[in-house]
Amino acid sequence: MRRLRRIKILATLGPKTLNPASIRQLIEAGVDVFRLNMSHGGREAIADRVKMIRAIETELDRPIGILADLQGPKLRVASFAGGSAKLEKGGGFTFDSDPAPGDVNRVHLPHPEILSSLKPGDRVILDDGKLSMIVQTATPKQATLRVEVGGVLSDRKGVSLPDTIIPVSAMTEKDRGDLDAALEAGVDWIAVSFVQRPDDMAEVRKVARGRALVMAKIEKPQAIARLEEIMEASDALMVARGDLGVEMPMEKVPGLQKQITRMARKLGKPVVVATQMLESMISSPVPTRAEVSDVATAVFEGADAVMLSAESAVGQYPIEAVAMMNRIASEVESDPFFRAIIDNQRTDHESTASDAISAAARAIADTLDLKAIVALTASGSTGLRVARERSQTPMIALTPSVDTARRLAVAWGVHAVTTEDFTDQDEMVNRACAIAVHEGFAKPGDRIMIVAGVPFGSQGATNMVRIAFVPTH
Repeated sequence: MRRLRRIKILATLGPKTLNPASIRQLIEAGVDVFRLNMSHGGREAIADRVKMIRAIETELDRPIGILADLQGPKLRVASFAGGSAKLEKGGGFTFDSDPAPGDVNRVHLPHPEILSSLKPGDRVILDDGKLSMIVQTATPKQATLRVEVGGVLSDRKGVSLPDTIIPVSAMTEKDRGDLDAALEAGVDWIAVSFVQRPDDMAEVRKVARGRALVMAKIEKPQAIARLEEIMEASDALMVARGDLGVEMPMEKVPGLQKQITRMARKLGKPVVVATQMLESMISSPVPTRAEVSDVATAVFEGADAVMLSAESAVGQYPIEAVAMMNRIASEVESDPFFRAIIDNQRTDHESTASDAISAAARAIADTLDLKAIVALTASGSTGLRVARERSQTPMIALTPSVDTARRLAVAWGVHAVTTEDFTDQDEMVNRACAIAVHEGFAKPGDRIMIVAGVPFGSQGATNMVRIAFVPTH
């Protein structure tokens, strides 16, 4: 099951696809990592879902990553006496701490932390951008607002606060329970929602203790303001464009997507582009031309992965959506301009031996037209360093850890294979050549490159490059 494309595909499992037959079809269509949305199903169901994926993974003999996406805080207004109220542009409205049902003038906001954080001039966006208001006055008990964009506001609609830093953790009590259950079930990645500051990532990492890697969802303007710090505190990034497009001007989102993708690549951390990529395929067997261009843009940018949400969870055409994404990615990567664009995005590296060796390996492999770069990686760090180079030479990551192989399923161009650790360099060369042939990357007489850290088993010390001929006997 060697993938010919380099960018990876994440797909969200949901009611349409939570069964062994669909999971198998999705993997065969191109899925590399499955996303489990913890907003639905929760901690009781996650162990069964992970077991289901692992059973198909064993059958297909290919490491598959699993991402548990924590829900995060859900900020909502309370309810209205009539179920809703129509708010007119230019009119006044009040959020308060009174639990009585709301009306056309006011509604209860059951989040004291919001009321105590709002200040005059802050924007408040409701119902995914359908209504917006500006704060006029604010006290810990109530805030008066002017309606900028009116409309019908109904019970329990969401509240977004693009200008306000809210003193709440990115993790709720539900998230803490879900996180424990996800780690217990053996997921590979944890996605953290509602990230505002690097401390939000530190809290999850402290609980995870290396049992899973941690991905920051960039979905709030507050996260953009501290992007570099959040990136440093994370193992990977997700550009959650749907929420970003609600809380900030939509026209800024494409530029931010590029900025985040470039920064993540510079740091050697995987970046996932998510939300509304093939949205029309929820109900249509074909996407729009704009959606095809959107996916293609992420591929041209060198993102590590693209993600499907509702398309594969509740859509009518989940397999077709994955197959379409696979075809778009493969076509873009064979485009004559693709290689030049990817190479032009290469950035300067840190001054470390591991970074220098990875850069040299890419240059040598591309110059000599080697058939594969084989990276020996225990923790995954060597694999990610080589992936960051975006070499035109295919890459195999050999690791003794199935956990590392699954985590690398999200990284650009990495074909991960689990194998026993090596005892000496001769064994390393022989086995690397045999695996390159077995996995369809090379044939007898070809040359491959091996990148490793010696002594074997030492983590993070990439210090050796070796070119090897694949034996002809």
